[in-house]
Amino acid sequence: MSVMREIKIDKLVLNMGVGEAGDKLVKAEAVLEKIAGHKPTRTYVKEAVREWDLKPGSPIGCKITLRGKNADETLQKLLVAVERRIKKRSFDRQGNVSFGVKEHIDIPGVSYDPSIGIFGMDVCVSLKRPGFRISRRHMIPRKVPKSHQITRDEAIDFMVNKFGVEVV
Repeated sequence: MSVMREIKIDKLVLNMGVGEAGDKLVKAEAVLEKIAGHKPTRTYVKEAVREWDLKPGSPIGCKITLRGKNADETLQKLLVAVERRIKKRSFDRQGNVSFGVKEHIDIPGVSYDPSIGIFGMDVCVSLKRPGFRISRRHMIPRKVPKSHQITRDEAIDFMVNKFGVEVV
């Protein structure tokens, strides 16, 4: 196989939507920092939602974006939490995969702390091949050719072969 056809993890995003600012959000940030080893950034409300009493600009959750070796190591831990099983519908047509972790205490190396409680999180994995930069470069950006894009089946094969995932 050509080096240019090799699939890699572009980024891994861990997201916790808490729904409110305050103590609960601070605890969620502490959990994400314990899992990933980096400081999370807060996410904010973009549009007002009266039913939930949300105002634009108020903090509502937190997230961390990991790349490179950190993304690989953290993804290994997160896959153990879901017993290395991912549903086929979790893969999109561009080869990305998303799944949820219901309880953060299922992740190896994280123990239960009664003062924090239990949080769930969303995990989004974005895959890429060498050459994908042409779509984001400043000078003369181009579309990634159809033959070079990652399909759903290629993403499934990558996750099965590299991480030992069982696709259900």
